Amino acid sequence: MDFSLKKLAAATLVLAALSSFTSVANANITPQQSAAILKSFNDASINDFRQFVTVLSKSELAKTDNLGATLDAFLANKPLNAEQQNEIHRLLGLYTRVKYGKAATETLRELVAIPTVTVEGVAQHENPEFIKIADKIKSLAESFGLKFRNVDNRVYEISLDGSGDEVVGIHAHADVVPVTPENWVLKDGTRLDPFKVTLIGDRMYGRGTEDDKNGIVVTLYAMKVIKEEKLPLARNFKLLVDTTEETSGDAMPYYFEHNPTPQYNLALDGGYPVVIAEKGYGTVMANFARRDGLGQGAEIISLTGGMATNQIPSTSVATLVTDKPAELAGELNKAGAEYVKRNGGDFEVNAKVVGKDVLLTVTGVSAHSSEPESGVNPVARMLDFIHGLNGKVALKSNHITDAARYASENWGLDYTGEKLGVGFKDAFMGPLTTSLTYVGLDDKGLKLAVNLRVPKGKSPEVLKKEIADKLGAWSASTKTPVTFDYTIAEPMYRNPEGEWVKALLAVATENLGLEHKFESSAGATSVHDLPNGVQFGLAMPNVKYTGHTDNEFKTVEQFMLDLQIVTEMMGRIGQLPNL
Repeated sequence: MDFSLKKLAAATLVLAALSSFTSVANANITPQQSAAILKSFNDASINDFRQFVTVLSKSELAKTDNLGATLDAFLANKPLNAEQQNEIHRLLGLYTRVKYGKAATETLRELVAIPTVTVEGVAQHENPEFIKIADKIKSLAESFGLKFRNVDNRVYEISLDGSGDEVVGIHAHADVVPVTPENWVLKDGTRLDPFKVTLIGDRMYGRGTEDDKNGIVVTLYAMKVIKEEKLPLARNFKLLVDTTEETSGDAMPYYFEHNPTPQYNLALDGGYPVVIAEKGYGTVMANFARRDGLGQGAEIISLTGGMATNQIPSTSVATLVTDKPAELAGELNKAGAEYVKRNGGDFEVNAKVVGKDVLLTVTGVSAHSSEPESGVNPVARMLDFIHGLNGKVALKSNHITDAARYASENWGLDYTGEKLGVGFKDAFMGPLTTSLTYVGLDDKGLKLAVNLRVPKGKSPEVLKKEIADKLGAWSASTKTPVTFDYTIAEPMYRNPEGEWVKALLAVATENLGLEHKFESSAGATSVHDLPNGVQFGLAMPNVKYTGHTDNEFKTVEQFMLDLQIVTEMMGRIGQLPNL
């Protein structure tokens, strides 16, 4: 696609004629050179991108690796070759970081302060907090010169128009998983407010900093810069902000019932560099009807776990009633110390008397349920420990001990389905994972969820039958009254062809110094069932993901990198002749 010289002179950025290039060209600016460029600027030193390039062209940095030739050609409004075009997009990302990094950080603070968690009994689209965040995003988008639509308070659509009919959907979500405020405590005793960004060192703590309000913010500011700089685009972009990604997942399907589906879809809600495969999401929900305690000894009357099926908490707490609380606490602490020693020593079991009751707490390490290996699951350990007390500490049997037996004998501390005998793995996508997560207790009984992340290798129907047959046999043989509900989705796998995914891979790997290869993920995103759907960040591979955990955080440096990378990505994808 060529522009006349008149149009080239009018446009701040130059759209190169790339049709003759059959492979993705590199941008010959290394992360080290990017860091050096960043050091030479601050947000007050530049007004626009052309000034940024002009100042850079006069610096020593312009003399390295022919960068000066790129800068000179750009400033003279000359056509750029593919490598030069990509270098300009890299610089546009750096400019965005310099110019709007502080403003973007403040916007993240404002969005985190809105507690967009699900409220029982209130439809998400009627929740006042979602109306509040919609108004905030609308105000920002319109001040940036972008089009905003609130689709029945289910999806917020922000549009950046280009030429042509193609649409690239960029997906993020405004809802966040619930919090247990008392668990938001750092190792040094510092207490955090989950809905207030707290900066400690380079870490910005707060619910949504990692998952996924950061994605909303960096995309808005990338769109702002592209709009301000009048970058000519060969296609349109739509930022689609989901409101039910962490819960029912019905907002995005509602949107697509009433609006066209983008031909290309990127989720900024996963991992770098480019994730082309997602495991299927599943849940095995065991339902234990409430029953009165039978036998002698103490009785467990309550139990806590994760507040959502996709969340491994940091603690699980059981409440026990007994005539001899001090004696019971002592017995539990002795048994707990032995249990911890036998099972790795990387968690704690503590019992204490509170009033007339005994509180038994198992403390592990919280994690996203898609990465059980990154945490230490206190729910699994609590249930296994309770079941193992049989014969050591006298307990009445009830629906909670039934659940403990079920969890211990079928799932145990394993999180790959091996104990139940249903484990399998795919060479690219990894193993099936099975995490005990959600505990729901009410007057009717107890619900206990096992969260599944399913790779290629077994169909959902086959896996469901395997699990159901084994759990049914166990229930019959142990005479344990329990019913099960199953939901298992297909995994996603994309063929990594096309210029657009090659460009995505280049942008991420070049900026982050990552190996140039596609990745898979255990996390399911809103692009799972959409055409040409992939994940493009914003989490680093081989770094523990803090979304869904207590003390969730995003580092300032990574947030700035995300802002830089998303801007460059939109520029490059927006100007490719063909995707």
